[in-house]
Amino acid sequence: MRIVGLTGGIGTGKSTVGERLRAQGVPVLDADQVARAVVAPGEPALADIAAAFGADALDATGALDRAAMRARIARDPDARRTLEAITHPRIQAETARWLAAQAAAGHPVAVVEAALLVETGSYRLYPEVVVVSCAPEVQLARVVARDGQTEAQARALIGTQLPLAAKEAVATVVVRNDGDRAQLDSQVAALLQRWTSPGAQGT
Repeated sequence: MRIVGLTGGIGTGKSTVGERLRAQGVPVLDADQVARAVVAPGEPALADIAAAFGADALDATGALDRAAMRARIARDPDARRTLEAITHPRIQAETARWLAAQAAAGHPVAVVEAALLVETGSYRLYPEVVVVSCAPEVQLARVVARDGQTEAQARALIGTQLPLAAKEAVATVVVRNDGDRAQLDSQVAALLQRWTSPGAQGT
């Protein structure tokens, strides 16, 4: 089974590509959903986080206080490393289980979609890495339009991720999403052809 990592910057259309692939019958795992699931109430990771960071890591309901943790790791690199040491092995284990299930089901290809695939270094786990990208000005306009933010806020949000050029540098395939949906769909079709044509598993 061909295993593919799918990523891109905010506003580039990564999730849209994932949706298009699902519509064509390709199994796609949203790693961000896995990350949320492993820290859900009752999960061992949440107890480990509370032990490491104290009760203020949790909200009034006992769930992870995501806003508080985001603020904490933004100002404290050691806190980020501690959090990642708790969550990343569990995320990787869940992802590995999912991939094994897709292989057992006979799928020729399975895709893991993750926003921070390059930032975390997880892209090295995937033989093929698809990066969805676009021009920086297109990315900025999309984030402003989608999230209703000011241009300054959008720039700050984009700045929390690696530049698109850095992500493209580690890509096996770059999907350019500067145009309309028809252009994007044609590139998704090319991906499917690349993955499923005769002899594709050896390429």
